[in-house]
Order: sequence, then C-alpha cells, then structure tokens
Amino acid sequence: MEPMEIALNEARAAALRGEVPVGAVVLGPDGAVLARAGNRVEETHDASAHAELLALRAAAALRGSSRLPDCDLVVTLEPCPMCAQAISFFRIRRLVFGAYDPKSGGVEHGARVFDAGSCHHRPEVIGGVRETEAGALLKAFFAGRR
Repeated sequence: MEPMEIALNEARAAALRGEVPVGAVVLGPDGAVLARAGNRVEETHDASAHAELLALRAAAALRGSSRLPDCDLVVTLEPCPMCAQAISFFRIRRLVFGAYDPKSGGVEHGARVFDAGSCHHRPEVIGGVRETEAGALLKAFFAGRR
C-alpha cells in the first residue's frame, strides 16, 4: 500500500474516533513504515497529540534516536506550526502532505516555519499529494459537526 493511502486510512480511523481526520506515516530510508498515527487530541485530552507528533515520537522511539534524518513523513494535511517545528527538530529528510491548510498551516501558509531564520533544518517539501481526497475527508468531518 502506498504511504499516502496508509496516512488516509489513519485519518479515516481518526474521524471514526471523533478526531479531526489527519493521518501520518514515517518511512525509513528503505521506504518501510516505521510508525503511523492518526490524531488523538480528544481521546488523550492532549492538544499536542497531532498525528505527526505521535508518528514522529513512535519512529524515534523505535530507532532509539531523537533525530530521523534519513526518514520521510507523509501526512494528509499541511502541518500546523507546532508540527512543522517538530519536523525540523526531528530533522526529517522529506515532508509529503496532502491538503493545504490556508487557515492553520505552518509550512506553505501562516508561520511558514521552514522559512524562518530561527529554523535549523528545512526538509524537502512536497505538497498537494492526493489533495482532493484528503481535503474531502476534512470537509465531510466538519460538515457533520455544523
């Protein structure tokens, strides 16, 4: 299964748990899945339990390292500023994301964390991968909340 499909499956599972449908996957240098996660903010009562952070933490624990310089992160939504900064701290090689987030994004929108002078590491960034599908998950989730 391709990485974005895995991330989308994590997002769908998050939605079923009542979480904002965002999923993330960390890939090792050989493309193997090291960790995968969906949002768990509501479940854990933890505002930082975003899919990206959960997957990055799990991959780092698995590898026994605080840095993942040869790893890629695939996520269904443009990371927020908190997650973008964490991606920089974990030294991720490549970030691939699905839907753009003009309101809360921190990569191509808003804070543009990787462009800040205080950012010590900028990964390669590829946005818009399966953007329509990832965006539709979010739109459907929030339409059901209104």
